Amino acid sequence: MNKFRLIATAAFGVEAVVADELKKLGYTDLKIENSRVRFTADESAIARCNLWLRSADRILIEVGEFDAFTFDELFEKTKALPWADYLPREAEFPVEGKSINSKLFSVSDCQAIVKKAIVEKLKQTYPCKWFEEDGPRYRIEVALLKDHAILTLDTSGIGLHKRGYRKLVAEAPLKETLAAAIISLSRWKPDRAFIDPFCGSGTFPIEAALLGRNMAPGLNRAFDAEKWGFVSSRFWSKGREEARDLIDYKQPLGIFGFDIDKDAISLSRYHAEQAGLKDSIFFQRQPVDSLGSRYKYGYLICNPPYGERMSDKKEVEQLYKTMGSVFEGLDTWSFYVLTSHPQFEKWFGGRASKKRKLYNGRLQCNLYQYFGPKPSDLRGPFARTD
Repeated sequence: MNKFRLIATAAFGVEAVVADELKKLGYTDLKIENSRVRFTADESAIARCNLWLRSADRILIEVGEFDAFTFDELFEKTKALPWADYLPREAEFPVEGKSINSKLFSVSDCQAIVKKAIVEKLKQTYPCKWFEEDGPRYRIEVALLKDHAILTLDTSGIGLHKRGYRKLVAEAPLKETLAAAIISLSRWKPDRAFIDPFCGSGTFPIEAALLGRNMAPGLNRAFDAEKWGFVSSRFWSKGREEARDLIDYKQPLGIFGFDIDKDAISLSRYHAEQAGLKDSIFFQRQPVDSLGSRYKYGYLICNPPYGERMSDKKEVEQLYKTMGSVFEGLDTWSFYVLTSHPQFEKWFGGRASKKRKLYNGRLQCNLYQYFGPKPSDLRGPFARTD
């Protein structure tokens, strides 16, 4: 079976989470770098990783890497790569690019040169003057960092955060991949209660339920590499069959999503139904100052408003103050709050046990982690306070 050099891309700060997910899938020869994890695996990994990785953004095949200080170098070294091993004659192969701290700083020029070099290389295998590009899509990226180029093929197509359940979006939606990474960082387990008091479109509760039910997040979507000739269709069918067999419908779950906005709650319920989790999550309209729980232990994970606009700042700071007061009533719970507000701890009223820098899109945030006591109750995981 052919081996491929693969790259799982990730948001800055969650690379270790992606590496841990890869290890659980059985891939151990990993190299963690900024915003990516590299590993070598066979073609079955292309299907399994796209189906199962919760926190990665994309799965790429590394075609080649080299130093490039001039456009001539970029052209010749790109042309030397074995493109016909990947691209059939009818392939559609758009070239995207990025350049950081490199002499070749014009991204559009780099894209055009890489495209031309690939065409010239393919002409050596396919005797034609023009490629129609009316077949399957093979998205190519040329990424330059400090004059070092990496050329990749994107196996995923649309990003892995597109699970397929979020047909509609609320204001400022949190990416599903970041939500899944935060849940993993919290070390929540499905035998513990879970609350999101600002659930919006339902991302945190739905990602928790997918994890709790052991449902592969990519099970209900398509990927570009499914149409590629060198990745056998049997790996996709086998991967999906395996994923369906591993769903755990019997695991009890105590997952709750609350929001003051009735439209957000309707949206959350719709998305949960689309994800096949209609009966696995309880959603209810409720302001945060009414928050409470009958469960003695649990995890509260949320992405409250940040107050990025000056007009909202005082209102958001009052909200954080209310959160601190209300959360005190859950003194045996653990809290995980994602926000970009630099003085969250001041207004919340307590210093976090730990902080972790993450990026919500391009916005730098902190994940404030407040660790509760370890459960000592012997009445079971969903022990009640009454």
